[in-house]
Amino acid sequence: MGTERFDALREQVRGQVIESDDPEYDAARAVYNGMVDRHPAAVLRVSQVADVLAAVRFAHGLGLDVALRGGGHSAPGFGTVDGGLVLDFSARRGVRVDPAARTARVEAGATWADFNHATHAFGLASTGGIIGSTGVAGLTLGGGIGYLARKYGLACDNLISADVVLADGSFVTASEAQNVDLFWALRGGSGNFGVVTSFEFRLHPVDMVHVGLIFYDAELGVEAGAAYREWLAAEPEEMGAFFGFHQGPPVPFLPEEWHGRPVAVIGGMWTGDVDAGPAHWQPMLDAAPVLGSMLAPMPYPALNIMFDGLNGVPGLQGYWKADFLRTLSDDALRVGVEFAPGIPSVHSANHFYPIDGAVQRVAPEATAFAYRNVAFAPAIAGQWPDAAENEKNIAWVRSYWSALHDYAEPGGYINFQDADDQSRIEDNYAANYARLSQVKAKYDPENFFHINQNIKPAAAAVTADAVVAPPTEPAPRP
Repeated sequence: MGTERFDALREQVRGQVIESDDPEYDAARAVYNGMVDRHPAAVLRVSQVADVLAAVRFAHGLGLDVALRGGGHSAPGFGTVDGGLVLDFSARRGVRVDPAARTARVEAGATWADFNHATHAFGLASTGGIIGSTGVAGLTLGGGIGYLARKYGLACDNLISADVVLADGSFVTASEAQNVDLFWALRGGSGNFGVVTSFEFRLHPVDMVHVGLIFYDAELGVEAGAAYREWLAAEPEEMGAFFGFHQGPPVPFLPEEWHGRPVAVIGGMWTGDVDAGPAHWQPMLDAAPVLGSMLAPMPYPALNIMFDGLNGVPGLQGYWKADFLRTLSDDALRVGVEFAPGIPSVHSANHFYPIDGAVQRVAPEATAFAYRNVAFAPAIAGQWPDAAENEKNIAWVRSYWSALHDYAEPGGYINFQDADDQSRIEDNYAANYARLSQVKAKYDPENFFHINQNIKPAAAAVTADAVVAPPTEPAPRP
């Protein structure tokens, strides 16, 4: 099968090249967001680094757009592209742990479930996301917020080195000792600078943790959220927990009459002495009337996959927005309470993630991730099964974001933004954007890697339009 156009690529790679006449094509082109329905010219299931070298040179020579797919969770669907070549790393999921050095070498297609499974065998972990099926690559390159951020920093703060294939098809390693400017840009600058084929992470002792999930009536969100704000600020950094609004999930510890109704929730873990966990959660059990709760010791990887059945479901319609907040103010909480009744489905998540502690001990200019002076990163992740509800639910996400943005910083977390947020790119990187643009000009002067939240090369930054895949459903926000 296939066309002569890609025969030359097939001769140079070990991985499978899939075109539109292949029975596997529809599965190969799919990403998690069911709203994204793009038709690449071909999908290469990467077998090894040599495939990436050949594919980048091949695509560059033909002027093909290239999309990079690790976990495939990108809300805008940046893991696929109409008419271009997708580099699919889903078969490259290896994780090699060095327990003595407390490091892990991770391939570009690994998920956080893969990562945590491998590292937990040695009683180790590093900051990752809250959904196990999320890709290590995308989350890390965009910054990497997770339960361990207060104690150990962002995922990108724990990156030691990265192997990268550049736009010209060459291979380099970026670290504090080699290609230092590239290493700086990779830590938060997303996939703008090349194809990262493997990551080396610093690990930390994390084994059994004390997990807490506490639900309140959403109408009490200001009261519960204010208590959470004060409680978390006083808690040691071993406590990592978010506050948010949901539809009540169908779990046994939440009364059935609250399933599908608006609730406020606190979720996370205590990573200190497990026996001390209940005492650390108790203030939030006393803060407001509790609808239901689950408090229990469990292995850290079990928490990381706990929400996969709700928020990690492939094929849901999805539209996301994000910001940064200096504090979780009562005004911001009131906005959350106001919009809670419109939460699209039980699959949606509106979380306020804490990024204080170790995150703030890194200087804003030390990595590309610039917002080191804020305390929370709110995410409005609208997800629902029925495409007929797209217009209504997209409008809800936009209206909620617009109201919340009155209390937010100019920029937001790129991993939680959608395709129509390209106009915010300079604000997202604040004072670091100019330097990122210079690094882009050095390593990707033609903007070959542009299927992303795009940073334009310095020489083209004044005149070039954003070159990103447009959203398939959302129109520009009014």
